[in-house]
Amino acid sequence: MKKNIFYVLLFAVFLGGIAAFKPVGIKKQGIEGFLYKVSGNQMPSPDIKPAAPKGIKGSLYIYELTNTSQASRKEGSSFYTSVTTRLFKKIQTNSKGYFNVQLPPGKYSIFIKKDTVLYANRFDGKNNIAPVEVKAGKMTRVDLKMDYDAVY
Repeated sequence: MKKNIFYVLLFAVFLGGIAAFKPVGIKKQGIEGFLYKVSGNQMPSPDIKPAAPKGIKGSLYIYELTNTSQASRKEGSSFYTSVTTRLFKKIQTNSKGYFNVQLPPGKYSIFIKKDTVLYANRFDGKNNIAPVEVKAGKMTRVDLKMDYDAVY
C-alpha cells in the first residue's frame, strides 16, 4: 500500500513539473479580441443607456492586407463575395466571441463569415479593408462588430 502511494505521489510531482514547463524564447504574436453582434437602434438617447454588445460565436477569415480593389463587394454593401488576396487562416471564436490567433508579423485584413459572404465594415485611409498590423512579439487587440442590422 505504501509503495502505491509513493508511485502516485511521484507521478503527481512529474505531472506538476510538466505543467509548469514553459518553452523559453517563444513569444506570442498575432491577433486577439472579441466578435460582437450589434443590432437595432443604436442612436444615442439621454433617457436610454446603450446595451453592451453581445459576444457571439463566429468564423473569421484572415487574409493578407486587402484593398477594396482586390475584393468583390456585394451591391455597395459591407459584404464581399470574393477576395483575391492570400487567405492566411480561418478561425472560430468561442461562445463568448473571444478569439486568439498566432500570426507572423505583417499586415492583414479580417473578415467575418456570414452565410456565403464575408463581412467587413472598417477601412483605413488607403481603402484597405478591416486592416490590422501584427508586430514581432506582440498581440494586437481587435474587437470586431457585426453591425449590419444596426441603425446609427
